Amino acid sequence: MEWNKKFNYPSSTRALIQGKRHYSLDGSNLPSVTTILSATKSEEDKAALVAWKERVGKLEADRIKKEASSRGSSIHKFIEEFLHGKLNQDLIDDNNHSKKMAEEIIDNGLKNRLTEVWGAEATLYYPNKYAGTADCIGVYEGRETILDFKQSNKPKKKEYIEDYFLQIGAYSLAHNTVYNSNITQGVVLMCTVDRLFQDFKIEGNELLDYQNKFLERVEKFYNLFVN
Repeated sequence: MEWNKKFNYPSSTRALIQGKRHYSLDGSNLPSVTTILSATKSEEDKAALVAWKERVGKLEADRIKKEASSRGSSIHKFIEEFLHGKLNQDLIDDNNHSKKMAEEIIDNGLKNRLTEVWGAEATLYYPNKYAGTADCIGVYEGRETILDFKQSNKPKKKEYIEDYFLQIGAYSLAHNTVYNSNITQGVVLMCTVDRLFQDFKIEGNELLDYQNKFLERVEKFYNLFVN
């Protein structure tokens, strides 16, 4: 795996505007990809979330959400260190669960597959529409790829992670638009708390479909909150 800084990814600052996360880029405030997805959820998805919170209770729901967020941040930090060649896996503390989960993703999903890194935790944007942070961009199994790293409490089925694919659609479309790249593949690398590794891939026409679906969500967001 080698770094190839062939693209100049912009620096940005994040801000909350009317309670929604935005990226400040060259004087523009663009809503984040996750903000757009959250604000345009279907009524069915909103109802399912409310039902889950009622089932487990508000305190437990908050605890699970906070714990998952903290664990996800740690896993991303360790993977980013690996991508930059700064993570010494021989020194991983056996008691550090987040590091062990990161190691599953590194060993099963990245080694011998990711051959070239263009950016990690890189800011991407679609002019005048949206922005976000991609976990990793590069050449994966010989193809230009957006990679997303996830953690989960339990194994997932592909049909349950549509939002992850919409994120990949958003980032790949932004990258291809701004840099004239040819990203035709998106990969989600996931590890459960029980350290089960999973990977999911979308490519070709399926990726194009998610790009178009995300643009529909962008239009819905602007109609709801901007116009």
